[in-house]
Amino acid sequence: MFCNHANAQQQTQEQKQLALARQFMQGKEYEKAIPILKELYDYAPFDKDAYNEYLDALLLATRYDDAEALVLYMSKIRREDPTVLIDLGNVYALAGKKKKAAEQFDLALEKVSGDDFNTLKIADAFAHLGNNEYAIKTYKRARVLMQNQYLFGTQLALLYGKEGNTEDASNAMMDVLTTQPNELDNIKSSLLQLIDGDDKKLAIVHKQILKRISGDPSNPYWNELLTWMYIQKGDYEGAYKQITAIDKNLGESGERVLRFGDNIAAEGQYIIALKAYQYIIDKGPEQQMYELARLGKIKTLVAQLEMKKPVDPLLLKEVLREFHDCFTAYPQYFTSPLVRIYAKVQARFAGNVDTAIAALEKAIAAPNVRNDFIGYCKLDLGDYYILKDKVWDATLLYSQVDKDFKEDQLGEEARFRNAKLAYYRGDFTWAQTQLSVLKASTTELIANDALYLSVLITENTPADSNLVPLMRFAVADLLLFQNKTKESDILLDSIATHFSESALQDDILMQRSKIALEEGRNADGIAFLETIVTKYGDDVLADDAVYKLASVYEEQLKDIPKAITYYEKLITDFPGSTFIQIARVKYQKLKLNKAAS
Repeated sequence: MFCNHANAQQQTQEQKQLALARQFMQGKEYEKAIPILKELYDYAPFDKDAYNEYLDALLLATRYDDAEALVLYMSKIRREDPTVLIDLGNVYALAGKKKKAAEQFDLALEKVSGDDFNTLKIADAFAHLGNNEYAIKTYKRARVLMQNQYLFGTQLALLYGKEGNTEDASNAMMDVLTTQPNELDNIKSSLLQLIDGDDKKLAIVHKQILKRISGDPSNPYWNELLTWMYIQKGDYEGAYKQITAIDKNLGESGERVLRFGDNIAAEGQYIIALKAYQYIIDKGPEQQMYELARLGKIKTLVAQLEMKKPVDPLLLKEVLREFHDCFTAYPQYFTSPLVRIYAKVQARFAGNVDTAIAALEKAIAAPNVRNDFIGYCKLDLGDYYILKDKVWDATLLYSQVDKDFKEDQLGEEARFRNAKLAYYRGDFTWAQTQLSVLKASTTELIANDALYLSVLITENTPADSNLVPLMRFAVADLLLFQNKTKESDILLDSIATHFSESALQDDILMQRSKIALEEGRNADGIAFLETIVTKYGDDVLADDAVYKLASVYEEQLKDIPKAITYYEKLITDFPGSTFIQIARVKYQKLKLNKAAS
């Protein structure tokens, strides 16, 4: 027991001494730290950590002779450890003895045997000193000894990247792909980091991929990597040609092309996505991917329809025809989420509210449908009843969903829609009661919407009880929800004119910008948004306006420099915005595409 107690006391004393020495080191008081670290080292010369800390202190204090003596002594204790040679070389290098340093480094390099553990140990020791040149030599020597030119590709890529050698870094990454094709996604991520928005680096990587294809044209991974490269450059047409060429050469069923179509549709590249889906459809209905391609095409056409302001009648006609053909060929989709998209198109774009309601009621009444699907359909039905001014029918449906999904996101969504319905009707007190709970929703979108509406009501229910501006604004909001954009715009203009001191001014501008953009009046929409940014830059809607401006310039006007400017403004001026993450992603992608073009 006494022995254990003594050991414990000794350990505690050593820890205190080490902490004190490290404190001196942090304060750059190396001469005070050295005696303590020497004593700890003398007590345990085989402890590698004690040796390393003592050596570091000697080197930082420029006591190179003492450091050399220490390492030479350690070379006798650790005769088989090649890292001691590297330590000695480092001492000489820091002392300005370059030739002697190179001799030691070369001796360490000769210790590379081909054994993985040994190779990694030596390379890591060089890399730890920042000597990337010799770390690279270590891996290359191991490749020669093992007669395998693809070994240690990941490690070499990292080292070449640190050295700014894009060509060799990308080449090493592709070596990894040669032996580990399942690493394709990781290689893409690594290449993206390596390129880092630099058009010269992008061109170098592109050239490397083309060299790989030339040397191994039958390998599909190089072609897929090239497709990915086209996408990074914003050349979606080139990517489409490449991905379909792979499909043809390998005699595939279109799965790769379908995945490509889905990915670029999600990025808003609808024209090329539609070509990808049509490529699969043209293969014939007997193909495995045919049905999914039909669905992808419909969803992409709907996304296009939503983007074009005002509504494109020819596109709307095509969308409705595609829905008709799809439901005829696959009637089971009438009880799937696709029917909700169909109902939205009928109600919001075609003006056929009764058709939308009938479709949803049919889906709800169908046997063996999921409860959550019924819940979502009822929420949509409630919205479409509002379009027909059947407010009580709408609130009844929302309440049913609230009751059936009390602890679910669906229930929260139903409660928010009921709260907004109360706001439309001017029952602000009841709406606030619901919103106060919904602000704490686990669903970020519901929480943000509830917070905005709650703040809107709070800021515009003044002590003098003059609720007229807010009540009129709520009516204008309802008219906009009902697609009565002209009536809504007239009422909003009237509120702005007659209640010019109201806190609603920025909210009015935001709604009017939405209407203008819906009607295809982009210049007016932009003007409203810019007014929010300049006159109400400190208010809650300012970041929304900046993000919307960036989106309009990117998606509607295709003015990429302007879009980049506004994404940059959002990132710089509004770091706490809910749009910050998506803005960063879009900003980086646009910068990369601009550099490549």
